Amino acid sequence: MCPMKILELFKIINPYDSRIANPYIIAEAGVNHEGNMDLAKRLIDEACEGGADAIKFQTYKAESIASKNSPAYWDITKEPTKSQFELFQKYDTFQKSDYEELKKHCDKVGIEFLSTPFDVESAKFLNDMVDVFKISSSDITNKPFIEYICQFGKPIILSTGASYLHEIQEAVEWIDDYDVPVALLHCVLNYPTLDENANLGMITGLQQKFPDKLIGYSDHTLPKDMKTLETAFLLGAVILEKHFTHDKTLPGNDHYHAMDKNDLKLFKQNIKRSLSLLGNFKVTALPIEEQARKNARRSLVAKRNIPKGKIVEYKDLTWKRPGHGISPRFIDEVIGKRTIVNMDEDVVLQWNHLATKTP
Repeated sequence: MCPMKILELFKIINPYDSRIANPYIIAEAGVNHEGNMDLAKRLIDEACEGGADAIKFQTYKAESIASKNSPAYWDITKEPTKSQFELFQKYDTFQKSDYEELKKHCDKVGIEFLSTPFDVESAKFLNDMVDVFKISSSDITNKPFIEYICQFGKPIILSTGASYLHEIQEAVEWIDDYDVPVALLHCVLNYPTLDENANLGMITGLQQKFPDKLIGYSDHTLPKDMKTLETAFLLGAVILEKHFTHDKTLPGNDHYHAMDKNDLKLFKQNIKRSLSLLGNFKVTALPIEEQARKNARRSLVAKRNIPKGKIVEYKDLTWKRPGHGISPRFIDEVIGKRTIVNMDEDVVLQWNHLATKTP
């Protein structure tokens, strides 16, 4: 199956129609390549093998994203670096040419390239490589940066972690002013997010507050059985993003709460079964139920012998299976009609047993 293109998703007129399709899956590699090009390409290959639609990196320079005294906001038992600046400095070695190489490799293997910019310079050169921009939860209140990205005129995926509703509404207003499509991802900005803190119900909350926007989910829970992403999908999330690694046992950064290619394959299997269970959202009788419609439903039946020429009364009738005769829904039309044949008790009434006109 060919991977979905993110621009195709933004062309959906009614976002909720897309619930019956496969979700758009973003493998968030971030900086799990740790500055190694071969490893970055391996992440691309494995994300593609696992069935992701896109792989997303993060593009920044430590000096442009954090001051030297910025404290950690992650689990320091998993990542012991206590300064954001020091951590980001470890993984900010890739230059524009490196991202161009990664984009070419993505095109070669058949997966969409994305990267979240964290500064103006990064956004500027990424514009030539991406069809949509991803904006981090951490920048949801960063009006000048959001407005700068809006000037490129491309759709935006905005994570909403650690945000009050009024902050999300404000950011959406800034984006709407530029007439740029935006998708909103529910996100809990906590690493790792415990299951009881995932609050997937907020996906529904975002759908209610922003009915004209695509709604998705960016996941920071531990992968385990991948049920978190599956539940998010069943709640209507059409874009699913989760950190991605080649080795979940590696210490530090975003490896410990990431999925790997095997997790991704498991998720795709879960989704395939979920889609088969979901089926059609239009309420209708199904072809496979036709035999039940005919045999399990009821018909009007002669409760006693009814002679030819008699005017049918309520006390002449009962209703039994199968549904091959006149449906009980037409009982008011049957009562008062004249029979044109003799009917024994337990005969299933047919319209040709009755005169066409009421006497």
